[in-house]
Amino acid sequence: MTRRLFLLSHGMTPALRAAAFPADEALEAGALMAARALPSVLPRAHLLRCAPERRTRETAEAAGLAALREERLADWDCGRWRGLGFDALAAAEPAAVSRWRNDPEAAPHGGESLLTLLARLRGWIDDLQRERDSERVLAVTHPAVVRAMVVAALDLPPETFWRLDVRPLTLTELRGGRGAWNLLTFAAPLGRAAAEAGEA
Repeated sequence: MTRRLFLLSHGMTPALRAAAFPADEALEAGALMAARALPSVLPRAHLLRCAPERRTRETAEAAGLAALREERLADWDCGRWRGLGFDALAAAEPAAVSRWRNDPEAAPHGGESLLTLLARLRGWIDDLQRERDSERVLAVTHPAVVRAMVVAALDLPPETFWRLDVRPLTLTELRGGRGAWNLLTFAAPLGRAAAEAGEA
């Protein structure tokens, strides 16, 4: 069976705007308004899933999606770096940040390495094969998870992750199955309201 996997990145948050490692934060007010405008532009899906964090749940609820919680769609676990701004962290721990950016096995923050994140998402993608009624799947998740999902599904080199950019309230579509996926759409903005919420 050919499957279509739609990945919706959550709306804008204060940490995302400030280039910080997020804690479990809420959406900005403008992002909630933009998500409420999404039902008319979202694709139809048989299976709805959502990452467990507040910002993804708020996005799904505002968009009218009765999505089930999926732990494997959780954001990249960056351990003790949660809540810290990237620039300040790079100044305080330059060697650790450099190792994290250049070695996919490194996890100086005590959370997940990039390779661990990719393995988690490969496992979820593989398990879609066993889900009934999963011809069209819509998952609400995080920009980092969308980037990693594309790398995992297409079996790209891990360092490709750093070359991808996913903005808030954008839709990525993968099509395929059984280890052979194609990228149809990458991080497409969902209407004017979503674009404005991301640029404000």
